[in-house]
Amino acid sequence: MTIKDRKVAYKIYLYLGALFITSLVVSNLIFQKFFYWNPFGDVTVYGASLFEISVGILPYPITFLITDLISEVYGRKKANQIVTAGIFASFFSMGIILLAEIAPAIPESPIGDETFRQVFALSPVAVLASMIAYLCAQYVDIAIYHFWKRITEGRYLWVRNNFSTFLSQFIDTFTVVGLLCVFGVLPWSVFTGLVISGFLFKVFIALIDTPFLYFFVYIFRKRFNLEIGEEIELDI
Repeated sequence: MTIKDRKVAYKIYLYLGALFITSLVVSNLIFQKFFYWNPFGDVTVYGASLFEISVGILPYPITFLITDLISEVYGRKKANQIVTAGIFASFFSMGIILLAEIAPAIPESPIGDETFRQVFALSPVAVLASMIAYLCAQYVDIAIYHFWKRITEGRYLWVRNNFSTFLSQFIDTFTVVGLLCVFGVLPWSVFTGLVISGFLFKVFIALIDTPFLYFFVYIFRKRFNLEIGEEIELDI
């Protein structure tokens, strides 16, 4: 690979990292709003309506698509680096919001203190649960992805994409809902229903993103002349 190609590859890696971090931070900012979407009609699972979920889940699957793409093209080390940067950015953004909440609003401020708290008030327990779930799920996702990549010798992209995401998304959903129940934010009566509905929604999204992963991997392989299973080495 030429120096020019390596620079282009590194620039794309930075852009993918920016998209990953943005999706992660935004999901933590908007998680307090819930919505109901169910193409199968009104279905209730263990006390919770199927697909009655937080809007914070909407950008979250993007993070798994990006980590799978980075894992496939740039390797495990670069994928783990993006995950680590994401957790740092999340805590940093939470700290800024807490400082903004402490600062008293002036009478002329278009947004008062009460409105600001209603929109951006962060439950420390909810944020902690989300971050723990995120760490567990993302690192597991990357590890399983590369396990299947070795087993399949770089072939059958759909296998490692879906099987790594399915397990990691279950871990994410189970962990965050479980911790919220343990700390009393949610009642245990809705635990099973929320885990099932959240997991099914994420599986549905994971199946949709598989063609996109194939498309982007194809573009990378064609642009950088990569063989199946070959990764771009970034000496940075």
